[in-house]
Amino acid sequence: MSDGIDLNYHPETYFRPQKLERYLLSKVKGAVLRKELQALFDAGRHAEVRSLLSSEGISAADCKALESVHPMFMGGNYLPDTEDGEVEIARISIESTTRDVTCVYARPDAGAIRYRVVDEYGGATLQGTTQARTDKPMTLGEFADFFLGAWPLIDVLEMNFEGDLDASLDFFCAESEFYPDFDELCRQRVIERFPLSEEDGEDEG
Repeated sequence: MSDGIDLNYHPETYFRPQKLERYLLSKVKGAVLRKELQALFDAGRHAEVRSLLSSEGISAADCKALESVHPMFMGGNYLPDTEDGEVEIARISIESTTRDVTCVYARPDAGAIRYRVVDEYGGATLQGTTQARTDKPMTLGEFADFFLGAWPLIDVLEMNFEGDLDASLDFFCAESEFYPDFDELCRQRVIERFPLSEEDGEDEG
């Protein structure tokens, strides 16, 4: 299981000083607009960043206007705001009509770390343990167990694709600045849950 992935890896801290680019990205909740902002940074088109951030100033009327173009622009816009000192640790986005996003936020808490899993539906898509507290950053394995225990990725994929591995892998994207292998680990867990069917195996033979 998890070949090539160090499940015991953990970052030294979640709360190091952030580059301005990372800070700005962390404040953009919308998945589509966040991707566009990242593309501008990557291309060095900083003059266009101000314009995008102005649009991300994003009044209720602007949100409705974007959503009227396509519901994909809803993705991430309804996540709860981060609290003072809180940072986004990871997110999983799915290719649903509304491009739903689920995140883990963390903040310092009296020498420890307080985590919470948040969705865009006031917690309606969450289950089990959605909050945690640790003395130091979680290992990758612990973090994946916590996140996927609170937001059941496998159940979501089973409900939508009934074991179709390729469709399942195309349906989500996991991202984390702190756990570089988080997406790969999620994909390994999906592959382990949805093994190739006998028919697929015969075709390969």
